Amino acid sequence: MAKSPNQKQKLLLIKRYLEENTDEEHPVTTAQIIAYLGAQGVAAERKAVYDDLETLTAFGVDLMRERRGNRTVWYVASREFQLPELRLLVDSVQSSRFLTRRKSLELIGKIESLASVHQARGLRRQVWVKNRIKSMNESIYYLVDDLHAAIDADEKIRFHYFQYDPRRERQLRHGGAWYEISPYALMWDSENYYLVGYDSAAGIIKHFRVDKIVDLRRTGERRDGAEAFAGVDMSAYANAHFGMFSGAMTNVRMEFDNALAGAVIDRFGTEAVLVPAGEGRFSVTVPVAVTEPFFGWLCTFGDGARLTAPESAVAAMREHIDKIAGLYARKEDNR
Repeated sequence: MAKSPNQKQKLLLIKRYLEENTDEEHPVTTAQIIAYLGAQGVAAERKAVYDDLETLTAFGVDLMRERRGNRTVWYVASREFQLPELRLLVDSVQSSRFLTRRKSLELIGKIESLASVHQARGLRRQVWVKNRIKSMNESIYYLVDDLHAAIDADEKIRFHYFQYDPRRERQLRHGGAWYEISPYALMWDSENYYLVGYDSAAGIIKHFRVDKIVDLRRTGERRDGAEAFAGVDMSAYANAHFGMFSGAMTNVRMEFDNALAGAVIDRFGTEAVLVPAGEGRFSVTVPVAVTEPFFGWLCTFGDGARLTAPESAVAAMREHIDKIAGLYARKEDNR
């Protein structure tokens, strides 16, 4: 039999066909494999295909051969990623606000290629990216890679940082001046990516939402701030900065109803020490950035939670509540 120009690709074609089209619920016969090869311009005999399937198995492809009825069938039994793992990846991508809708769908398409076409249809049915609020900054996908490269190279970076005005137009912060930062970590918090770095001019650690960064440059200068980051626990850093708003770190004491123990542990971790504070209540002392998002978090528990110390934080909390209450004052109260 004369060999076709694609004959050398036969083994690779069989591997691709099986990985794309088979799973335990969707096996194929040897005849179907031969028909597929024929459609690709590759002639194949049954014995040669059997030899190829044995070669793929020896190579590490998890091929199963079963007798179903009067047919011998083949399918890929397992892949690098199992279906529950792929569902988890799809869920993570579609729930990520920092990815645009277009980039989310592109990534999900690549994840689907790791499953059979039949399993991929099940993954596709889960996708609900369309109606989710997503980032409008398409470049974030590449910014993350550039930031990792700067961290790996131990280099400072400079960039502009923006916010949106009521007309949905970008306005550069810091008067349009460059931010020069020594990057140390990337964090994912509250569905957004954040850069955490050291600001040499201010002498403090700062964080920035990556989707608000533009005009990123690497300066070629070595990073500063290694000492400041030496003892920083990134998980604790995220827990202390509610909504990743910056503020002065303060040890605060709070009291909660016992029923809220789970919420407190979810926020501050199992290392938080919960101390009995009277019947049905406990207290906890933790470091937090005392900001309005922190006050907002505490208010979600209504009268089941109370900030008790220090007095400066309590006073700020009281001012926060009074300011909001003033927005809802009855007209007769203002007479």
